[in-house]
Amino acid sequence: MTENDRLPRQIEFLVEIDKLKQVYRQTWLMDQSRLENDAEHSWHLAVLAVVLAEYAAGPDLDLVKVLKMVLIHDLVEIDAGDTYAYDTDSQRDQAQRERKAADRLFHILPPDQAAEFRAYWDEFDARETPEACYAAALDRLQPLLHNYHTQGKAWREHGITSDRVFERNSPAADGAPVLWQYAEGLIRDAVEKGYLAK
Repeated sequence: MTENDRLPRQIEFLVEIDKLKQVYRQTWLMDQSRLENDAEHSWHLAVLAVVLAEYAAGPDLDLVKVLKMVLIHDLVEIDAGDTYAYDTDSQRDQAQRERKAADRLFHILPPDQAAEFRAYWDEFDARETPEACYAAALDRLQPLLHNYHTQGKAWREHGITSDRVFERNSPAADGAPVLWQYAEGLIRDAVEKGYLAK
């Protein structure tokens, strides 16, 4: 690959990922005006990562790596679509759909960047490093905050119960135990306030 090929491939990738703005999640904006899109989710996660870094479980956390993971982890949804966290039917082939999307999307980039982005995406998915565990904890906390601050709008629309919310969000304990304790409190309070069915 020549330098003349590199920039056009990078620009092609940047144009392609603009499509993330059109992938809508089942998470309502906190003002309840519309559903959040994946680009907004990724931006919000990046800000959470910076603001809440002191609560990460891992010592000597590589925050730049966390930021890269949270900014690219949902790019695959351009092709694979968003899979609602509580939709067990769609989850059956989610991994296959997302791997296929990762193969296509990241390979738009020059080979070195394609390999780097795929490695970060795989690391996030595996949740084995402190950075990936922290990123995953934030990925759980962010929609929980939305659900709580919209009085459980999406939970009620989908008939979600507290046991499912506890189960879905419990991996946050691995990456940020203090944030998981906070989340547990939010879930319990949501049940008490009638935002979430017991």
